[in-house]
Amino acid sequence: MDETAYRILDVLRDNGRVSIAALAEKVGISRASAYTRVESLVHDGVITGFSARVDHAKAGLSIGALVFVTVMPQAWASFRERIIEMPDVEWCAITTGEHDAMLLIRAVDVSGVHEFSTGVIAQLPEVRTVVSVVVLDEVVRRPYLLPADLPERDTEVPLGMTRWTPASPGRDTLPPR
Repeated sequence: MDETAYRILDVLRDNGRVSIAALAEKVGISRASAYTRVESLVHDGVITGFSARVDHAKAGLSIGALVFVTVMPQAWASFRERIIEMPDVEWCAITTGEHDAMLLIRAVDVSGVHEFSTGVIAQLPEVRTVVSVVVLDEVVRRPYLLPADLPERDTEVPLGMTRWTPASPGRDTLPPR
C-alpha cells in the first residue's frame, strides 16, 4: 500500500460509484493508472466489494440493537456457522471482556429485537447468556478507516488508569520460541 492507494481508498469511501475518470482526477493520476490500481486493490483483497449505504429507518428497519452473547466453551465453530446464516445479523464481532460476541441487528420494532434475542439467539445450544441493548442514535458510522485518519496522540499523557510499565532490566525481550 502506497500513498496513491490510500488516496484512492479515501475517494472511494466518500463515493464508491465515482467514475474512473473522476477518481483519476481527484487522486492526480491517469485514468489507465486509476483503473489498474483499483483492479489491483480488488485482486489483492484490499477492496472486498462495493455497496450502497442505506438509511435503515427509511428502508423500514427503524430499530437497531446490540446483542451481547456469551458462548459455551468448545461451541465456537458451531456458533459462528449459525450466526453467518442468520439474515437478521448485520454485523458480528468476537470480543474480549464480559461477553464473547457482539451482534448488530435491525428490526421493524422493539418486539422484533425481543423475538430475535430471546427466541432465536438465546435458544441456541451454544449460547450461555444474552444481553440486548437498543440503539437510540447512531452518532458515527464510517464505512472504514484508513491509517491517515488516525491522529497523532501525545504518548506522554496518561489515559485514564492505563499505564505502561516497562519490563525490568534483563526481561525486556521475549525468549525465542
